[in-house]
Amino acid sequence: MFTTLANTIFKESIQTYHIEDTVDQEFKNPYDKQTIEHLLYRKNWIDTVQWHYEDIIRDPNIDPEAALVLKRKIDASNQDRTDLVEYIDSYFLSKYQDVEVRENASINTESPAWAIDRLSILALKIYHMQEEVDRIDASKAHIEACSNKLTVLREQRRDLSTAIDQLLDDIAVGKKYMKVYKQMKMYNDDELNPVLRGQKG
Repeated sequence: MFTTLANTIFKESIQTYHIEDTVDQEFKNPYDKQTIEHLLYRKNWIDTVQWHYEDIIRDPNIDPEAALVLKRKIDASNQDRTDLVEYIDSYFLSKYQDVEVRENASINTESPAWAIDRLSILALKIYHMQEEVDRIDASKAHIEACSNKLTVLREQRRDLSTAIDQLLDDIAVGKKYMKVYKQMKMYNDDELNPVLRGQKG
């Protein structure tokens, strides 16, 4: 199943990040650029770095100038994230381009890659909730509450994995079809964002 591969790669990416556990570390992708594994690893690495950006920027004592720099990094990371989603969807579009779509085929509420995006975030939630469960300085009540949340997150990952694999199976036999809309972000476009537009010239 595809999600078995994806979940394995997400776990590898998260564990590798946490060896150094710093947002400034060098990124090295162990997979060949021409493979879906390369895209999945890169996708989760972006999510992992951004997860920690979001932790840092919530520090109530953060220097305002540092916070602004970090906000720009988060914006850039969001752009990278959506770019990777499109690359992953392009992989599936190419893979299933010759499938004969059935007359009664239906479209899904989201593309495969956006569902995989949620799966990547779930991997991060599970990793960090497990950290909370393993804390030796936390109260028994905290550990119990986090343990219960971890159980729910794992169930959620199983359900989402099943749904993604079923979606891909349905696309492969023409029961569902893909229709991907390219991103149309307006806030970082100097023609569409009125603040940026006003600064031109």
